[in-house]
Amino acid sequence: MTGMPIPHDPRHHNEPTHEDPTRFWERRYAESHQVWSGRVNSVLAELVAGFGPGRALDLGCGEGGDSLWLAQHGWEVTAVDISTVAIARGQAAAAAAGIGPERVHWVAADLTDWTPSSDYELVSACFLQSPVELDRSRILRAAASRIAPGGHLLIVSHAAPPPWASGLSGHDHHRVFFTPQQEVEALGATEGDWEHLIVETRQRTATGPDGQVGELDDAIVLLRRK
Repeated sequence: MTGMPIPHDPRHHNEPTHEDPTRFWERRYAESHQVWSGRVNSVLAELVAGFGPGRALDLGCGEGGDSLWLAQHGWEVTAVDISTVAIARGQAAAAAAGIGPERVHWVAADLTDWTPSSDYELVSACFLQSPVELDRSRILRAAASRIAPGGHLLIVSHAAPPPWASGLSGHDHHRVFFTPQQEVEALGATEGDWEHLIVETRQRTATGPDGQVGELDDAIVLLRRK
């Protein structure tokens, strides 16, 4: 659930919402040779480039585009995703890039049940959104609690549906979008404990599954623990 997406087939918006999440994501990744582009999320690359490297946690790492970029820039990364298929692809990409397990620790686990075992200088959640049940607020709160003083939490999420989805009749979790302010409120990230470095919506140009070009709204939240 991360990286720069390959143009997405909107028919996936009509998947059943109560399917077992592990089963759904294993099937989703097995449907194609590659789900995401393999490139780092551009917002993460822009904002994290100026940070001193440390320990990073990549929530919903997918096939590992963000995790590999972080490792290549000096970070020690814990990369977690619910899909064993996605994790295997991340491991293969790391091996091809000469990145060993001492740089990226790959974990196949349901984030709802998985508990971070150490503290981190960076927790990243890029497009941690799912068409099947996902206790997202609980996951983000638990991860945020393990950010070391001076460390950062970065959340990048879809703030609105793409323009080419207007005619769809889905009722899944992609239909629940949050403003950046709502993301902060859901975290309980008060300014007494956190510096609110970026809390804003940004637009980017993207291409839909049938070649449509449109503007997408992303919610960007970057917080630093005081």
